[in-house]
Amino acid sequence: MQISVIAMDSDTARDKGYYDWPTWERGVSRFAWHYDTVETCYLTQGKAVIETEDGNIEIEAGDLVTFPEGLDCVWDIREPVGKHYQLS
Repeated sequence: MQISVIAMDSDTARDKGYYDWPTWERGVSRFAWHYDTVETCYLTQGKAVIETEDGNIEIEAGDLVTFPEGLDCVWDIREPVGKHYQLS
């Protein structure tokens, strides 16, 4: 299962309506997570490493990230994260 990461500036994200999605924030921490559905999110702040069985992916503010349904991972938040997200 692959995570998709696309760098995107905030003006483009705003134009596409990502800032209208619900928000989520989390401080520096580490936790396991399972995705029951596809999640697409736009990071507005922070930095994290997502650890999967296929390897690690670093994400940061300005990234549009899509997590596939069924993914098991560990979030290692290095700088407090803020994101807008949509589940599908």
